[in-house]
Amino acid sequence: MDQTARLIEEAHKGDKEARDRLVEENMGLIWSIVRRFSGRGQETEDLFQIGSIGLMKAIDKFDFSFGVKFSTYAVPMITGEIKRFLRDDGMIKVSRSLKEMAMKARTLQENYHTTKGRDPTLEELAQEIGVTCEELAVAMDSVSEVESLQKTIYQGDGSAISLMDKLEQEEKEDEGVINRLVLNELLSDLTKEERKIISLRYFYDKTQTEIAKQLGISQVQVSRLEKKILKRMREKMV
Repeated sequence: MDQTARLIEEAHKGDKEARDRLVEENMGLIWSIVRRFSGRGQETEDLFQIGSIGLMKAIDKFDFSFGVKFSTYAVPMITGEIKRFLRDDGMIKVSRSLKEMAMKARTLQENYHTTKGRDPTLEELAQEIGVTCEELAVAMDSVSEVESLQKTIYQGDGSAISLMDKLEQEEKEDEGVINRLVLNELLSDLTKEERKIISLRYFYDKTQTEIAKQLGISQVQVSRLEKKILKRMREKMV
């Protein structure tokens, strides 16, 4: 059994540390999906938080009988969570404070379900966040999804498809998901330092000089390492 499978089993048994470890190890996957939705008027940090909720759902619902890798299962779950957030945000214009409150409530709901095996009451959520029940109800209602478009019309292998998905589906979107799955597999074979270099260089658009300062090495060393890493990744992909 590989490490990911072991951590998933432990997380399903209620091990919070194992669950947190899975989230940490898949942060690169979340960011790769978040970047796909950049330029839509939302802060990337907000999208990352929403994507993290999708990842946690994937961890909680993953079943080894699906016969797919965890990353393959997680991608549509993360993507779907971000899409729902963006659609809700686009259909109903609400203040940032309400959206942040609703986001906190959604995260707390996931944590409650995992740690206590039940959904929290509105009063419990309001108390955790530090607002009144009325304020929280307004916030959650303001970002509620539109049923006619968001209703799931197909569910398979962890990938829920809504009516909106069918209306917007394009071939290039499928290609993007596949490309990111391949990239995630390639990154998983790198060392921690190598992943950091590639992540900073290509996900965060850092220069070699900036990376060198952060890692405490020279720009020349970063350049050599980058070329070496990319060569290995290309060879494996071929």
